[in-house]
Amino acid sequence: MENYRRVILCKYGEVALKGANRPQFEQTMMKDLRRRAKRVGDFEIYAAQSTVYIEPCGEGDDIDEMYREAEHVFGFSGLCVAAVAEKDIGDIRRVAAGYIPASVDGARTFKVEAKRADKRFPMKSPEIAASVGEAILDAAPALTVDLHSPDVVVTVEVRERGAYIHAGQERGAGGLPAGTNGRALLLLSGGIDSPVAGYMMMKRGVTVDAVHFESIPYTSEQARDKVLALASILTDWSGEIRVHVISVTHIQEVLRDTCDNDYFTILLRRFMMALADRTARHTGAQALITGESLGQVASQTMHALSATDIVTSLPVFRPCIGMDKEEIITVSRKIGAFDTSILPYEDCCTVFTPPHPKTRPELSKVEEQEAKVDFAALADEAWATRRLYYIRSGEPPREYAAN
Repeated sequence: MENYRRVILCKYGEVALKGANRPQFEQTMMKDLRRRAKRVGDFEIYAAQSTVYIEPCGEGDDIDEMYREAEHVFGFSGLCVAAVAEKDIGDIRRVAAGYIPASVDGARTFKVEAKRADKRFPMKSPEIAASVGEAILDAAPALTVDLHSPDVVVTVEVRERGAYIHAGQERGAGGLPAGTNGRALLLLSGGIDSPVAGYMMMKRGVTVDAVHFESIPYTSEQARDKVLALASILTDWSGEIRVHVISVTHIQEVLRDTCDNDYFTILLRRFMMALADRTARHTGAQALITGESLGQVASQTMHALSATDIVTSLPVFRPCIGMDKEEIITVSRKIGAFDTSILPYEDCCTVFTPPHPKTRPELSKVEEQEAKVDFAALADEAWATRRLYYIRSGEPPREYAAN
């Protein structure tokens, strides 16, 4: 196949509806793309008509790798790699006839759609589509036209800077650009649900930090490494993330030895929420994020959630709350977290778990049990164990002194 000039087209999603605030969202998406492009090669990146164009500057620049990077940028509803032609119907026909048959190997039927964004172009959209379809049929007689359910939809977009020809687009990451909607703190366990919750809030433009609770020696260092690996996966979407690790070992031992066993889980969750609240305020986060799904386990009933939420005045976002496990697993696989989440290194929530935890706890009885321990002193002691890990996409975690 001839070495056609190719460009990535990134189509806006809901960003196109942002009115006067739209430039802010556009600038954020462009900044994210340029950061990613530095790792791949030399690309010209520019925006026009609700589309961002990513064009290699040299023959050695890897457009396929850049495409994979662009797939992780929130704010785009669709992506495609298009061949570029001059705004001349003869050149458009030539490029389409050479590029399309080679790029849709295995397809039997097709149709052509044309979009004439540059109204100065002398042919109308139906005329462009018919002419290009004819050229493709001449070049690939094994193909046939099917206007109703074709294997491939060939699109010709005539725009200000040229004509772009591609065989359909794929879904982009969608959502809103990273960092355009505040900061929140994710309670990140080693399971399936919490990384999904973090991803879903990142998709809404939230900058996500994380806090993880460990219980060494009852849990292993591999469990902590697993969590850091999950955080690293999330940086494929966010670029970077800060993970705070807090030990709750002594809290769990005191609760086990002092309080009624049936209340252990709900009491531990209250400590976690209080420590997450403290971490969020320390880092400037405006909300908490959890991976809870209503009714999935004993600590995720409506009564239990009410008893844990009361220890924080911050909003608690639960994007998985109405999802079942299969739906959560689907998203986990999509973001590449599932295989890591199921590694056999359990987190602190599995330590001292009672056989019959309270599913409908009464707040007064929870507080009665909690009064048996010095809540403030135990929380301060746990807070003093906090360690901070900073992770950037493609780099190993770096540990810093917490302050």
